[in-house]
Amino acid sequence: MTGENTALFLGVIAAATVVMALVQVGAIVVMARLARRVEDLSGQIQQEIGPLAERLRHVADNMQQASSMAALQVERVDRLLSSASRRAEETMAVVQGVIVGPMREGLAVVAALRGVMAAVRSLRGDSSRGVARFDDEDPLFIG
Repeated sequence: MTGENTALFLGVIAAATVVMALVQVGAIVVMARLARRVEDLSGQIQQEIGPLAERLRHVADNMQQASSMAALQVERVDRLLSSASRRAEETMAVVQGVIVGPMREGLAVVAALRGVMAAVRSLRGDSSRGVARFDDEDPLFIG
């Protein structure tokens, strides 16, 4: 019996080896098909994403150009505002020189005329008028 059992076990081992070989061949075939499908999908994705990537590059280029143009515009506005500010300060200095200078001179002339009038009054002897004025103000003094 040992000879028959040995042959039987060898037959079972051979059958198991054949089944394992068939399973491995089947797995290799399935893996080959799967690899082919993955490669096909990869090609399709590249075909579909290629134009999208090109559009994205185009959009990025446009955004970069718009950003550069915006930076230039900001620089121009900054120069314009600083120029306008400088001109406004210069204009204010000129206006102040034109108005304040003659106004001071006019006030000096008025002060000079008041001094002349006071001198003329003091020469005439109208000091009673000045005293009366001070006397009028004395009752208002609260001390």
